[in-house]
Amino acid sequence: MKRHVVILATLLVAQGASAQTRTGGGATTNTPQVKVSATAGADLKSGDTTKIKAALDEIRMAGKGTGTPFAPQIVELLQKGVTVQLAEAAIDTLGDLESESSSPAIAEYMQHRSPRVRQAAAKALVKTKGQAAVKALVKGLSDQDGMVRGVSANGLGQLKAKPAVNDLFLALDHRVTEAGISIGMICGAQECEQLATRIGKFPLDVIAGGLEQALFRADIADDTKIKLIGRVRELGTKEANGALKEWFKKWPATGSARVKQALDQAVQATGGGS
Repeated sequence: MKRHVVILATLLVAQGASAQTRTGGGATTNTPQVKVSATAGADLKSGDTTKIKAALDEIRMAGKGTGTPFAPQIVELLQKGVTVQLAEAAIDTLGDLESESSSPAIAEYMQHRSPRVRQAAAKALVKTKGQAAVKALVKGLSDQDGMVRGVSANGLGQLKAKPAVNDLFLALDHRVTEAGISIGMICGAQECEQLATRIGKFPLDVIAGGLEQALFRADIADDTKIKLIGRVRELGTKEANGALKEWFKKWPATGSARVKQALDQAVQATGGGS
Protein backbone atom coordinates (compact mmCIF):
# COMPACT_ATOMS: atom_id res chain seq x y z
CA MET A 1 0.00 0.00 0.00
CA LYS A 2 2.79 2.42 0.94
CA ARG A 3 4.57 1.56 -2.32
CA HIS A 4 1.46 2.54 -4.31
CA VAL A 5 1.20 5.87 -2.45
CA VAL A 6 4.85 6.66 -3.17
CA ILE A 7 4.39 5.85 -6.87
CA LEU A 8 1.26 8.02 -7.08
CA ALA A 9 3.00 10.93 -5.38
CA THR A 10 5.97 10.62 -7.72
CA LEU A 11 3.71 10.72 -10.77
CA LEU A 12 1.92 13.83 -9.50
CA VAL A 13 5.22 15.61 -8.89
CA ALA A 14 6.46 14.66 -12.35
CA GLN A 15 3.26 15.93 -13.96
CA GLY A 16 3.57 19.20 -12.07
CA ALA A 17 7.19 19.63 -13.13
CA SER A 18 6.27 18.93 -16.74
CA ALA A 19 3.51 21.55 -16.63
CA GLN A 20 5.90 24.11 -15.14
CA THR A 21 8.44 23.40 -17.87
CA ARG A 22 5.83 24.09 -20.52
CA THR A 23 4.98 27.45 -18.97
CA GLY A 24 8.47 28.47 -17.90
CA GLY A 25 7.83 27.55 -14.24
CA GLY A 26 5.17 28.88 -11.92
CA ALA A 27 1.45 28.62 -12.49
CA THR A 28 0.23 26.67 -15.47
CA THR A 29 -2.01 28.22 -18.08
CA ASN A 30 -4.79 26.71 -20.14
CA THR A 31 -4.50 29.19 -23.00
CA PRO A 32 -4.62 27.18 -26.23
CA GLN A 33 -2.33 28.03 -29.11
CA VAL A 34 -4.25 29.80 -31.85
CA LYS A 35 -4.15 27.82 -35.08
CA VAL A 36 -5.12 28.76 -38.60
CA SER A 37 -7.70 26.55 -40.30
CA ALA A 38 -6.63 24.37 -43.19
CA THR A 39 -8.93 26.30 -45.54
CA ALA A 40 -7.49 29.77 -44.76
CA GLY A 41 -5.22 29.85 -47.79
CA ALA A 42 -8.02 28.84 -50.14
CA ASP A 43 -10.39 31.31 -48.47
CA LEU A 44 -7.99 34.18 -49.18
CA LYS A 45 -8.18 33.31 -52.88
CA SER A 46 -11.92 32.60 -52.93
CA GLY A 47 -13.12 36.07 -53.89
CA ASP A 48 -15.78 35.71 -51.18
CA THR A 49 -15.61 38.78 -48.94
CA THR A 50 -16.93 36.94 -45.90
CA LYS A 51 -14.47 34.07 -46.24
CA ILE A 52 -11.54 36.41 -46.87
CA LYS A 53 -12.35 38.52 -43.82
CA ALA A 54 -12.70 35.41 -41.63
CA ALA A 55 -9.36 34.06 -42.88
CA LEU A 56 -7.64 37.39 -42.21
CA ASP A 57 -9.07 37.44 -38.69
CA GLU A 58 -7.78 33.92 -38.05
CA ILE A 59 -4.32 34.74 -39.35
CA ARG A 60 -4.17 37.93 -37.36
CA MET A 61 -5.16 36.12 -34.18
CA ALA A 62 -2.46 33.52 -34.82
CA GLY A 63 0.06 36.34 -35.04
CA LYS A 64 3.72 36.44 -35.96
CA GLY A 65 5.16 33.00 -36.54
CA THR A 66 2.08 30.88 -37.16
CA GLY A 67 0.51 33.47 -39.45
CA THR A 68 3.68 34.63 -41.22
CA PRO A 69 3.55 32.05 -44.06
CA PHE A 70 0.30 33.67 -45.21
CA ALA A 71 1.91 37.12 -45.67
CA PRO A 72 2.68 36.66 -49.40
CA GLN A 73 -0.94 35.70 -50.10
CA ILE A 74 -2.21 38.75 -48.23
CA VAL A 75 0.21 40.95 -50.15
CA GLU A 76 -1.11 39.44 -53.40
CA LEU A 77 -4.64 40.17 -52.22
CA LEU A 78 -3.77 43.84 -51.67
CA GLN A 79 -2.03 44.11 -55.02
CA LYS A 80 -5.14 42.87 -56.81
CA GLY A 81 -7.26 45.50 -55.10
CA VAL A 82 -9.94 44.99 -52.45
CA THR A 83 -12.74 46.85 -50.71
CA VAL A 84 -11.96 49.43 -48.04
CA GLN A 85 -13.03 47.01 -45.30
CA LEU A 86 -10.82 44.21 -46.59
CA ALA A 87 -7.94 46.60 -47.23
CA GLU A 88 -8.01 47.67 -43.58
CA ALA A 89 -8.22 44.07 -42.38
CA ALA A 90 -5.42 42.90 -44.67
CA ILE A 91 -3.12 45.79 -43.72
CA ASP A 92 -3.81 45.33 -40.00
CA THR A 93 -3.01 41.62 -40.36
CA LEU A 94 0.27 42.27 -42.17
CA GLY A 95 1.20 44.75 -39.47
CA ASP A 96 0.69 42.14 -36.77
CA LEU A 97 2.75 39.62 -38.76
CA GLU A 98 5.62 42.17 -38.84
CA SER A 99 6.94 40.91 -42.16
CA GLU A 100 9.27 43.50 -43.70
CA SER A 101 8.73 42.03 -47.16
CA SER A 102 5.14 43.28 -47.01
CA SER A 103 6.16 46.94 -46.51
CA PRO A 104 6.22 47.88 -50.23
CA ALA A 105 2.66 46.61 -50.74
CA ILE A 106 1.41 48.39 -47.62
CA ALA A 107 3.22 51.58 -48.69
CA GLU A 108 1.12 51.69 -51.85
CA TYR A 109 -1.95 52.09 -49.67
CA MET A 110 -0.56 55.28 -48.14
CA GLN A 111 -1.97 56.84 -51.32
CA HIS A 112 -5.46 55.37 -50.89
CA ARG A 113 -8.47 57.66 -51.06
CA SER A 114 -9.76 56.51 -47.67
CA PRO A 115 -8.15 58.19 -44.63
CA ARG A 116 -8.89 55.08 -42.56
CA VAL A 117 -6.94 52.90 -44.96
CA ARG A 118 -4.04 55.35 -44.95
CA GLN A 119 -4.11 55.41 -41.15
CA ALA A 120 -4.01 51.61 -41.06
CA ALA A 121 -1.14 51.60 -43.54
CA ALA A 122 0.90 54.08 -41.52
CA LYS A 123 0.41 52.09 -38.31
CA ALA A 124 1.32 48.82 -40.03
CA LEU A 125 4.47 50.24 -41.61
CA VAL A 126 5.83 51.13 -38.18
CA LYS A 127 5.65 47.39 -37.39
CA THR A 128 6.85 46.00 -40.71
CA LYS A 129 9.77 48.48 -40.93
CA GLY A 130 12.36 48.70 -43.70
CA GLN A 131 13.33 51.39 -46.21
CA ALA A 132 9.97 51.19 -48.01
CA ALA A 133 8.26 51.92 -44.70
CA VAL A 134 10.49 54.89 -43.93
CA LYS A 135 10.01 56.38 -47.40
CA ALA A 136 6.23 56.05 -47.18
CA LEU A 137 6.08 57.52 -43.66
CA VAL A 138 8.09 60.53 -44.79
CA LYS A 139 5.45 61.14 -47.45
CA GLY A 140 2.81 60.63 -44.77
CA LEU A 141 4.10 63.70 -42.91
CA SER A 142 2.31 65.87 -45.47
CA ASP A 143 -0.88 63.80 -45.70
CA GLN A 144 -4.20 65.64 -45.64
CA ASP A 145 -5.31 63.61 -42.63
CA GLY A 146 -3.99 64.73 -39.25
CA MET A 147 -3.86 61.22 -37.81
CA VAL A 148 -1.80 59.96 -40.74
CA ARG A 149 0.63 62.85 -40.24
CA GLY A 150 0.87 62.13 -36.51
CA VAL A 151 1.35 58.37 -36.88
CA SER A 152 3.96 58.96 -39.59
CA ALA A 153 5.89 61.38 -37.38
CA ASN A 154 5.79 59.05 -34.38
CA GLY A 155 6.73 56.09 -36.55
CA LEU A 156 9.85 57.69 -37.96
CA GLY A 157 11.12 58.22 -34.44
CA GLN A 158 10.32 54.65 -33.42
CA LEU A 159 12.13 53.36 -36.49
CA LYS A 160 15.16 55.54 -35.65
CA ALA A 161 15.02 56.93 -39.18
CA LYS A 162 17.87 59.44 -38.81
CA PRO A 163 17.88 60.45 -42.50
CA ALA A 164 14.32 61.72 -41.98
CA VAL A 165 15.26 64.29 -39.32
CA ASN A 166 15.06 67.24 -41.73
CA ASP A 167 11.66 66.07 -42.93
CA LEU A 168 10.55 65.94 -39.31
CA PHE A 169 11.73 69.50 -38.72
CA LEU A 170 9.74 70.62 -41.76
CA ALA A 171 6.70 68.77 -40.43
CA LEU A 172 7.13 70.34 -36.99
CA ASP A 173 7.29 73.81 -38.52
CA HIS A 174 4.00 72.94 -40.25
CA ARG A 175 2.46 72.14 -36.86
CA VAL A 176 2.81 68.37 -36.90
CA THR A 177 3.59 68.51 -33.19
CA GLU A 178 4.24 64.76 -32.90
CA ALA A 179 7.45 65.37 -34.83
CA GLY A 180 9.06 67.02 -31.80
CA ILE A 181 9.48 63.82 -29.80
CA SER A 182 10.72 61.90 -32.83
CA ILE A 183 13.35 64.54 -33.54
CA GLY A 184 14.59 64.12 -29.99
CA MET A 185 14.89 60.38 -30.54
CA ILE A 186 17.15 60.64 -33.59
CA CYS A 187 18.82 64.08 -33.63
CA GLY A 188 22.57 64.58 -33.65
CA ALA A 189 24.12 67.26 -31.43
CA GLN A 190 23.48 70.17 -33.83
CA GLU A 191 19.99 68.98 -34.62
CA CYS A 192 19.12 68.61 -30.94
CA GLU A 193 20.24 72.20 -30.38
CA GLN A 194 18.24 73.21 -33.44
CA LEU A 195 15.17 71.67 -31.80
CA ALA A 196 15.82 73.77 -28.70
CA THR A 197 15.74 76.94 -30.81
CA ARG A 198 12.04 76.24 -31.41
CA ILE A 199 11.37 77.08 -27.76
CA GLY A 200 9.22 80.20 -27.82
CA LYS A 201 7.90 79.46 -31.30
CA PHE A 202 5.88 76.54 -29.96
CA PRO A 203 4.32 75.78 -26.56
CA LEU A 204 7.01 74.33 -24.32
CA ASP A 205 5.27 70.97 -23.99
CA VAL A 206 5.63 70.45 -27.77
CA ILE A 207 9.41 70.90 -27.63
CA ALA A 208 10.04 69.54 -24.13
CA GLY A 209 9.08 65.99 -25.12
CA GLY A 210 11.78 65.93 -27.78
CA LEU A 211 14.36 67.55 -25.50
CA GLU A 212 13.64 64.93 -22.86
CA GLN A 213 14.31 62.17 -25.39
CA ALA A 214 17.66 63.73 -26.25
CA LEU A 215 18.54 64.42 -22.62
CA PHE A 216 18.23 60.78 -21.59
CA ARG A 217 20.05 59.33 -24.61
CA ALA A 218 23.44 57.80 -23.86
CA ASP A 219 24.83 58.81 -27.28
CA ILE A 220 24.34 62.55 -26.70
CA ALA A 221 27.31 64.32 -25.09
CA ASP A 222 26.99 66.05 -21.71
CA ASP A 223 27.92 69.43 -23.21
CA THR A 224 24.99 69.22 -25.61
CA LYS A 225 22.64 68.18 -22.82
CA ILE A 226 23.74 71.11 -20.67
CA LYS A 227 23.07 73.49 -23.60
CA LEU A 228 19.55 72.06 -23.93
CA ILE A 229 18.93 72.54 -20.23
CA GLY A 230 20.20 76.10 -20.54
CA ARG A 231 17.69 76.83 -23.31
CA VAL A 232 14.82 75.77 -21.08
CA ARG A 233 16.29 77.60 -18.11
CA GLU A 234 16.35 80.85 -20.11
CA LEU A 235 12.57 80.81 -20.30
CA GLY A 236 12.32 81.34 -16.57
CA THR A 237 8.66 80.34 -16.54
CA LYS A 238 6.60 78.12 -14.31
CA GLU A 239 6.25 75.62 -17.17
CA ALA A 240 10.03 75.58 -17.62
CA ASN A 241 10.52 74.97 -13.92
CA GLY A 242 8.03 72.09 -14.04
CA ALA A 243 9.82 70.42 -16.95
CA LEU A 244 13.24 70.85 -15.34
CA LYS A 245 12.04 69.43 -12.02
CA GLU A 246 10.56 66.43 -13.78
CA TRP A 247 13.82 65.73 -15.58
CA PHE A 248 15.78 66.15 -12.35
CA LYS A 249 13.54 63.59 -10.61
CA LYS A 250 13.95 61.14 -13.48
CA TRP A 251 17.71 61.51 -13.75
CA PRO A 252 19.26 58.08 -13.11
CA ALA A 253 21.59 57.51 -10.17
CA THR A 254 24.26 56.34 -12.62
CA GLY A 255 23.77 59.38 -14.87
CA SER A 256 26.24 62.22 -15.41
CA ALA A 257 26.87 64.29 -12.26
CA ARG A 258 27.51 67.36 -14.46
CA VAL A 259 24.14 67.13 -16.13
CA LYS A 260 22.40 66.50 -12.82
CA GLN A 261 24.05 69.57 -11.34
CA ALA A 262 22.98 71.64 -14.37
CA LEU A 263 19.41 70.43 -13.88
CA ASP A 264 19.49 71.25 -10.17
CA GLN A 265 20.81 74.76 -10.82
CA ALA A 266 18.22 75.32 -13.56
CA VAL A 267 15.41 74.24 -11.23
CA GLN A 268 16.58 76.72 -8.59
CA ALA A 269 17.01 79.52 -11.12
CA THR A 270 13.50 79.11 -12.51
CA GLY A 271 11.64 79.05 -9.23
CA GLY A 272 13.22 76.61 -6.85
CA GLY A 273 12.53 73.00 -6.05
CA SER A 274 9.38 73.48 -4.01
